[in-house]
Amino acid sequence: MMKNALFGGVNAAILTPQKDDLSPNIPMLVRHAQWLLANGCDGLGLLGTTGEANSFSLSERTAIIEGVVAAGVPAAKLMPGTGACAITDAVDLTRKAAEAGCRGVLMLPPFYYKGVSDDGLFAFFSEVVQRLGTDKTKIYLYHFPQQSAVPFSLALIERLLKAYPTVIKGVKDSSAQWANMKAMIDAFARDGFEVYSGSDEFVLDILKSGGAGCITAASNINSSVGAKVVQTWTTPEAEGWQKILTATRKATTIFPPISCLKAIMAHHTGTPSWTNLRPPHTRLSAEQTQKLLAALGETGLTLPKAA
Repeated sequence: MMKNALFGGVNAAILTPQKDDLSPNIPMLVRHAQWLLANGCDGLGLLGTTGEANSFSLSERTAIIEGVVAAGVPAAKLMPGTGACAITDAVDLTRKAAEAGCRGVLMLPPFYYKGVSDDGLFAFFSEVVQRLGTDKTKIYLYHFPQQSAVPFSLALIERLLKAYPTVIKGVKDSSAQWANMKAMIDAFARDGFEVYSGSDEFVLDILKSGGAGCITAASNINSSVGAKVVQTWTTPEAEGWQKILTATRKATTIFPPISCLKAIMAHHTGTPSWTNLRPPHTRLSAEQTQKLLAALGETGLTLPKAA
């Protein structure tokens, strides 16, 4: 496991609760964040894919970051998603995160235009870094080609690291391709580049190979188990905990993952509004929810007491 990583260990790609009018429910988000930090999370990937970030406006995303920090969630524990197709939007949101005290941000590539070159992606990130004009807040690259259709190649990462070694700090790899994660670790971890798995099934492999940890959707419910993997990763005991992580990941993907996780939280907390999602996401049916809860019950996971 990489030592001294800024967000080393278990990070939840935290859900964004919503009121019935679909506006962000910041008090509920704060309670969930505090519950996660008290139950195994080392950090929180705020406003990522699982947090429905791209369903919120720039002003809403800013209000979420500022509201969570104002309510007492430590800014140093937050890695907000600040990716955007417009350079100016990415810069503005990253500045807001930096002003709030966040040590790092997770940045998608400009995802609307497909088939763009590494030269074009380098130019985009170069503009962002130069306009920010500081290395105080680090940039973590968000490699999720299944969703963005715009991958980060090893050659592009190498080029960005050479140009901006004090700003480009790491990557969240949600490709579900272990070979790609291992290649990133082998190529760049020795220079302090932090590699995080976006998939629970690779947490133990990441730690054993010198990666930094994970940023996963299922950490919204299994972070206490993820913490056990981190605590025991050098011992045989870790394999048993890893099996539970892998099983919960599979259970929460039998239907769309965000809908699954929100249904689980609604059931666990007794709060129906947890199932609120912004379209095009939709809530699970009663039948789907029962199937999900049955699958989750077979994983061996015990959720900590609700906040």
